[in-house]
Amino acid sequence: MEPLHILFIMAVYFALLVGVARFFTPSSDNKTFFTGNRQSPWYVVSFGMIGASLSGVTFISVPGWVEGSGFAYMQMVLGYVVGYALIAYVLLPLYYRENTTTIYGFLQSRYGRAAHATGAWFFILSRWVGASFRLYLVAAVLQTLVFDPLGMPFGLTVLLTLALIWLYTYRGGIRSVIFTDTLQTVAMLGALLLSMYFIFQALDLEDYKSVGEGMDLRFFYFDVADHRNFFKQFLGGVFITLAMTGLDQDMMQKNLTCRTLKESQRNMMTLSVVLIVVNFLFLTLGNGLNLFAMAHGIDAHGDALFPAVATSDALPTIVGVLFILGLVAAAYSSADSALTALTTSFCVDILGIESKSESEALRTRRWVHVGMTLAVAALIISARPFVDASIIKNIFTAAGYTYGPLLGLFAYGLMGTKRPAKPWMIPVAALASPLLTYGLSIWVPAQLGYTFGFELILVNGALMTSFLALMPKEKGLKGA
Repeated sequence: MEPLHILFIMAVYFALLVGVARFFTPSSDNKTFFTGNRQSPWYVVSFGMIGASLSGVTFISVPGWVEGSGFAYMQMVLGYVVGYALIAYVLLPLYYRENTTTIYGFLQSRYGRAAHATGAWFFILSRWVGASFRLYLVAAVLQTLVFDPLGMPFGLTVLLTLALIWLYTYRGGIRSVIFTDTLQTVAMLGALLLSMYFIFQALDLEDYKSVGEGMDLRFFYFDVADHRNFFKQFLGGVFITLAMTGLDQDMMQKNLTCRTLKESQRNMMTLSVVLIVVNFLFLTLGNGLNLFAMAHGIDAHGDALFPAVATSDALPTIVGVLFILGLVAAAYSSADSALTALTTSFCVDILGIESKSESEALRTRRWVHVGMTLAVAALIISARPFVDASIIKNIFTAAGYTYGPLLGLFAYGLMGTKRPAKPWMIPVAALASPLLTYGLSIWVPAQLGYTFGFELILVNGALMTSFLALMPKEKGLKGA
């Protein structure tokens, strides 16, 4: 594909996003930006969250995983379903009862200001890192396919990508995101299904016989020493979902725009079922990509597999077009809500914007939105030399460390009844917990022969909960 053709596709798609955002967001005040006025139809939220939950990383990394891990990722996806059920029936009732702009308002009422700020800062760190990794992958692919041939440096590619996202979210925030993500989910799923059709059409029976027989496509692995072990993956899926969705302002901000608790719960459970089907389709696509690459001598693996196959001369040009469209749609649907959530949490939880006058609050929010956009750009550019071949592995590994303290804060907040007597100990524990978890991730394999997988987040959360339980408590009871 010619770079200018790809730019044209992106320009048309971006124009559609701006048009949708403008049409559905007549107001630009902070209430609209932060909460969408709590008037979003649940089915619109649920459909749009498919794209936001998957992101550009899923679009590329999950198919690329099949070569080394078969369909083992489905073990984690099954854990997601349990995690979504816990969010729907444990966390969402709590958030609707608290009725705060961000979910970390619960930490304020449960523990006090120190815990509130700690939770917000850990979310900001977590989402900043996660959003940057997700967008890095998209920027890297666009750099290779489009901007390197045009002589544009990587830093400018990143800034351009983020500037486009900022442009259609700066006015309406989460309200704009709810409706633009619907368009982006349509584009992503359409690209997925049509790509599968063209790739499997191009394969023949001999391809399956000659290169497919030796592939390991198992769903379940029960070897305890294997990082793909079912219980590690399943538990990792449960707690990663609880943390990265249920305790994440980004994902919950969309849910809390629904009109009622019941609609929000319906949204969450519908999403959990749909994601099983969609992730299975991505893994099936990965199988087809591997077969096609081996049959046609394409030497590409991991995150490089889908781009290499989609843009190869052995497939129609339309496959490359679909790949670019799906990738951009998946990336934008994740990044737009991340920037909105980071802006919301920093304004509300850190700066206390709700106590300011409307004009001052509006001005502050706009500056913070610009600042968050630049912060993500800076991390993407600076992290480029250190990112390895599988971005999705980086994201889940980072989540195990940064979301663990949040998991512990909310878990103890729901179970315990007393506040710690010394609030300053809460941020200290939140820092100590991931550091100790990292130490265990090195010591346990060396001494006991057990290798941690994505269940590391459970260890981190349990340590944080234990620290909170051992802290001296205030006299008297504090309802959870």
